[in-house]
Amino acid sequence: MSHNELGLFLRARREALTPAQVGLPGGSRRRTPGLRRSELAMLAGISVEYLARLEQGRDRHPSPQVLGALAEALRLTDDERFALMRAEKAATGTLGLCPGAGSAPARTVRPSVRALLDRLEPTPAVLVNRLTEVLAYTEGYERLVAPLGVLDSAAPNLARYVFTDRRARTVLVDWEREADALVARLRTGSVPEDHHLASFVEELSGAAGALFTDRWALAARTPENPLAQRVAHPVAGALHLTTETLELPGLDSPHLVVHLPADEATSAALDRLTGRRPGALHVVAG
Repeated sequence: MSHNELGLFLRARREALTPAQVGLPGGSRRRTPGLRRSELAMLAGISVEYLARLEQGRDRHPSPQVLGALAEALRLTDDERFALMRAEKAATGTLGLCPGAGSAPARTVRPSVRALLDRLEPTPAVLVNRLTEVLAYTEGYERLVAPLGVLDSAAPNLARYVFTDRRARTVLVDWEREADALVARLRTGSVPEDHHLASFVEELSGAAGALFTDRWALAARTPENPLAQRVAHPVAGALHLTTETLELPGLDSPHLVVHLPADEATSAALDRLTGRRPGALHVVAG
């Protein structure tokens, strides 16, 4: 884990934001498409020197007011604001003092979440912990991913499948994008000095090599959510899905990943695959 999570996060978001997105002229002599440090400092109302210290890890104690100003200037979403606060806690060392930090990842499913999954049938939905270990899933999920090989292991793990199973690079049309998203999810779901994560990272580094290590070496980023997903399904054909990841409340709680059709053709194919019978939804106009 990096010792400069806050600085890496700020720089990654600054470089991902174009001048046009914040109402600034782009100019013609930019080395990168992102914001310059001076531009972000101006938008946040802080000095360039102070922003440089934050990004370089030489100052790790920004005030809540400064963090709020940076969040506004960077146009952060609610999820990204949470990631910013998490990065600040990691930088100050307070995140590691939270109850459960460094504890074993969740591997049990509370009854209410089991009931939720049951009620989601036949929607493809899976519950995974911070190491992307599969804890529970609907029958609809099994019908969707079993032909891809995701559940072949006695202890299925999404990241392990994507990075080490050769079939993944064939059936996941946008494999590069999905690999990026999984690495981002592993980072944001972890805590400093998480030896469980460190052990898993070591395993993937040895098994997948540069496919994983090159991504892990990059600056931290916010997981893409929802994630557009294209699947070359051996049974249902070409599927265009929207994958939503829902964070459940509670300490180190697993998160729920739900796969939804992104177009009419996929909706019909997914209904045939899972046995869903549409038409029962009631919508109240408001």
